[in-house]
Amino acid sequence: MAFDRERRQQPRKMYKIICDDCGAEAEVPFKPDGVRPVYCRDCYNKRRGR
Repeated sequence: MAFDRERRQQPRKMYKIICDDCGAEAEVPFKPDGVRPVYCRDCYNKRRGR
């Protein structure tokens, strides 16, 4: 469990993206693969129906 606590305290690596829906600059906590579309938080939430 100590490993989990240490891991959570480290800041996540963020990757800059351009939203495939609205064109806004944003950051995501994963490296985009270039195959699937990537969305900013607002567009992602709209697509999920929030």
